Amino acid sequence: MTEAIPIFEAALRGGALAILLLLAALLLRDARRLPAGALGSLYALGVGAYVVVSASGPPPSGWLTPLLIVACGNPVVFWMLSASLFDDAFKLRWYHGVAWAGLAALGAACVLSGEPALRAASSLMALVAIGLGGWCALAGRVDDLVENRRRLRVVLVVAAALHGAATIGSGFVLGDMAASSALATADMIGLLAIASAFALALLSVTPDGALITLVTRATHKGARAARATSGPDADAGSPADMEAEQLAALNHLMQVERVYRHEGLSIANLAGKLNVPEYRLRRLINQRLGHRNFNAFLNDHRLADAMAALADPAQADVPILTIALDAGFQSIGPFNRAFKERTGMTPTDFRRRELAEPRASGSQALAAE
Repeated sequence: MTEAIPIFEAALRGGALAILLLLAALLLRDARRLPAGALGSLYALGVGAYVVVSASGPPPSGWLTPLLIVACGNPVVFWMLSASLFDDAFKLRWYHGVAWAGLAALGAACVLSGEPALRAASSLMALVAIGLGGWCALAGRVDDLVENRRRLRVVLVVAAALHGAATIGSGFVLGDMAASSALATADMIGLLAIASAFALALLSVTPDGALITLVTRATHKGARAARATSGPDADAGSPADMEAEQLAALNHLMQVERVYRHEGLSIANLAGKLNVPEYRLRRLINQRLGHRNFNAFLNDHRLADAMAALADPAQADVPILTIALDAGFQSIGPFNRAFKERTGMTPTDFRRRELAEPRASGSQALAAE
């Protein structure tokens, strides 16, 4: 017979479960508008399943078995959610489904059988998935131009990763001792705190819409206008005039001086050249130019540079590698991938097409005469 849960722990579980279900419902409601909405809803439901299953004592049975499977696969959902939040190019792949199914089956088998080897394998796979999610949150933070999303990377996602890793690690090291009342209570306190933080981020009423700003692909026009007339720049003259001057200076650096060709150019370096705070430059590129990532902003200029060179008859004999390096790319691989993503063709095919068109037009003109 399962021991009765202490009242305080039961209250924590009930509060966490209520918040998680609310988050799941809100995120699912907005799943069409928010790229990470569906995954966020699945993750909240997975954590809720863990709250219920972990209260029943080992081994769960009956109607709890499906919840056990969902809970065991949730570290992979966390990985996918983190990637969808912070990687604008993220797409679900077949291996995500395979990873979820494998971890869910292995975790459920571990809990139901109690085999130490299965527990070790399941814990290791879960920690790898959580580590991948944490890496997705931290890897691109420096180049992230969406300020609210940059804060979420550290404050919430890393906290969720650390909590998940601590829970899995304690279960592996301590075994059944991890189900003790004190550890279970601490576990629920952490879950409740993280769930509450996510709920506050989602439900906060701000010009950006809080979490919504982090995952939508476009910035709300009203939010741009609101930020243009408030904030740290409000006492430094006309914000609109200052922003226009900064944008003109930035365009001069990128289009005339071509600083994007400089090796190792970072947003801090560029802010120094403009003599503006880094946060202001991030906001300028994000809100006025529509870029969410600094490398994407640089590559936009680099690709335009390379495309102009490839279409120039005077540079027909210049190797494509030379053109890529001159434009600021560090190697041919990233250049080829970015070029094909932008144009739908390889640099060689693009050059062949661009250099052939003038000759074709000329031949047609001579034939007409």
